[in-house]
Amino acid sequence: MNSGGIFDLDNKKKIYDSLQIEMSAADFWNNKEKADKTVKKVSSLKSDIEPIEILNIKLQDVEEMIEILLQEETLEDNDLLDLDKDLGNIEKSLNKLEFKTKMSDPDDKNNAILSINAGAGGTESCDWASMLVRMFRMWSEKNNFEVQVFDALPGEEAGIKNTTFIIKGNYAFGYLRSERGVHRLVRISPFDSNKRRHTSFVSVDVIPEVSDEIDIEIIETDLRIDTYRSSGAGGQHVNVTDSAVRITHLPTNIVAQCQNDRSQHKNKAAAMKVLKAKLYEHENQKKKKELQQKYGNKDEIAWGSQIRSYVFQPYTMVKDHRTEHKTSNVGAVMDGEITEFMEMFLAWKAEQKIEKKK
Repeated sequence: MNSGGIFDLDNKKKIYDSLQIEMSAADFWNNKEKADKTVKKVSSLKSDIEPIEILNIKLQDVEEMIEILLQEETLEDNDLLDLDKDLGNIEKSLNKLEFKTKMSDPDDKNNAILSINAGAGGTESCDWASMLVRMFRMWSEKNNFEVQVFDALPGEEAGIKNTTFIIKGNYAFGYLRSERGVHRLVRISPFDSNKRRHTSFVSVDVIPEVSDEIDIEIIETDLRIDTYRSSGAGGQHVNVTDSAVRITHLPTNIVAQCQNDRSQHKNKAAAMKVLKAKLYEHENQKKKKELQQKYGNKDEIAWGSQIRSYVFQPYTMVKDHRTEHKTSNVGAVMDGEITEFMEMFLAWKAEQKIEKKK
């Protein structure tokens, strides 16, 4: 299991051991900024190393079990069942590791910043937006990821018009990049007294949180910083002062805002973090477009395109329009069971890359 990438165990362990020695130094915390980066790097390496080591131990246990069973004159059914169960668990663990190898982009390990915006359709779309927020929250909980809300604007009657939040955890962006695009809902609206079927659209934007090691130049004079009073249900519990912060990057007209904290200073810092990530993504997209023009690359830009449909009535189905993967278990999907869609997306993207190289 030392074939490179996430499976490059020997090299990762050398780096990990070296950083552990560095952390044990008496003056390690004298430079807090450097120390925080090292701790983050160690945590990231540990999340790669541990699953492989655990899998290796499980494989050794199975090998020993097979050797013991081969020496037995008779085999008990329970022994074979236990062996079959262990092999099944190993296969699941191996599939998880294989899934991570498809996340080869340097940003895939980063936290993910999601912006969700209700489309045309008023209350119906706002409600759909809040349902998607719940879906991503539940997915995060199932995967032990942390969710932090930066900003949310509630709908006039129900749901939310838009929200920005960060999902923190190793490979959060690698997983969630599959969710970028327009999500379509078809259902009988609970807000329609005539019980008619409605179609609603919500756009989901996903960008990686920029690593502290990446230098994004932001000129102070290029920024317009506005403060305002927090609004909505969340705002009522924040305070009644102008603690919310909106930062506009004038050259690009990119906006980032935060109203999550009582402290204007903390809200400004959080908004700057989002702005930095947006500017980084903006530059990446610009470079991508330049390459497409230069080399005639017709790669799909999924931003803003309809990627998935969720049908509640007259039948139940969730279908990804890129991979054709679908399920009739709408309830499970809305409860955060979306990893399978993510896996299918990554496999589909990997196949596309192979086809383009031919």
